[in-house]
Amino acid sequence: MSDESTVLYDAPGPRARIRNRITAVVFIAILAAIAAYVIVILADNGQLDADMWRPFTVSGTWTTWLLPGLWGTLKAAFVSIVLALIIGALLGIGRMSEHRVIRAVSGFIVEVFRAIPVLILMFFAYFLFAKYAVVPSSQLSFAAVVFGLTLYNGSVIAEILRAGIQAVPRGQSEAALSVGLRKSQMMRMILLPQAVTAMLPALISQMVIALKDSALGYAFGYIEVVRSGIVSASYWGNYLPSLVIVALIMITINFCLTGFANYLERRLRRGRRKTDVPDPDVAELETMENVPGFTRIGE
Repeated sequence: MSDESTVLYDAPGPRARIRNRITAVVFIAILAAIAAYVIVILADNGQLDADMWRPFTVSGTWTTWLLPGLWGTLKAAFVSIVLALIIGALLGIGRMSEHRVIRAVSGFIVEVFRAIPVLILMFFAYFLFAKYAVVPSSQLSFAAVVFGLTLYNGSVIAEILRAGIQAVPRGQSEAALSVGLRKSQMMRMILLPQAVTAMLPALISQMVIALKDSALGYAFGYIEVVRSGIVSASYWGNYLPSLVIVALIMITINFCLTGFANYLERRLRRGRRKTDVPDPDVAELETMENVPGFTRIGE
C-alpha cells in the first residue's frame, strides 16, 4: 500500500492520475460544447438581443412587478421562518419530554407534517381558510403560503434541534442537574444555546429552503418574485432574461443569508472559545484571602 493512502481509498497511481485528467478534460469539453450549443440556439431566437434586456433598465419594470414580488417573497419567508423556529423549538423539546403524552403528540405532529408536500399544505390551507373565512380574502394567499411553510419547516427544524440537543455531551446535563437547575432552566441555559450553535448551518439551510419554497404560492395567485418575473416577461416578451434576473435575485438573497449564517457561527464559536485568563498573582492573592487569619500587608 502506498504511503499516500488515505482512510477511504488508495491514492491514485501515475496511470490513474493520467486517466482522471483525461476524463476531466473530456467532461469539461462536453459541458463547454453543450453550453455553446445552448447559447447559439438562444442567439438565433433573439433571446440574447439587447432589446430583451432593456426593460430592466426601465424603472417601471421594477416598481410595477419585480420589487412588489420581492417584497411578497421576503414577507412570506420572514413570517414563516419566525413561526417555524418557534414551533420547531416547542416540538423539538416536546419530543424529549418526560411525559409520554407530550412526546407522542409532538412526534405525531412532526412526522405527519414532514411527510406532506409543502404545496399540498398550502392548497389545503387556501381552501380551508376560504371556506370558513378564517382570514380576509385579500390575505388568503399570503396566509396559505405562511401556513404551509410554517408547518413543514417547523417540523424539520424540530428534528434538527432535537438532534442538536442530543449531540450535546451527557455530562452537560448531569452537571446542570447537580447544581440544582430545573430541567426547563437546563434546557434554556445549557442545552439549547449549544444545540443552536452546532446546528446553525442546518437551520440556515432550512431557512433558505423556506425562502425558495415561497415561490410555490404562484400556484394559487400569491404575488412573489417568480410570479412577478413571469408576468413581467409576458408583458415584454422576454421570458429568458426575466427568469435569469429572478434567479440572480434569489441567488443573491440566499448567498447573503448563508454568508450571514457563516459569520454568526464563527462569532458564536469564537465567543465560546474565549476565556479570560486571570493574573496568577491576583488569583493566588484572592485564594489566600479565604484562609483564616490571612490579612493583606498594610491592612
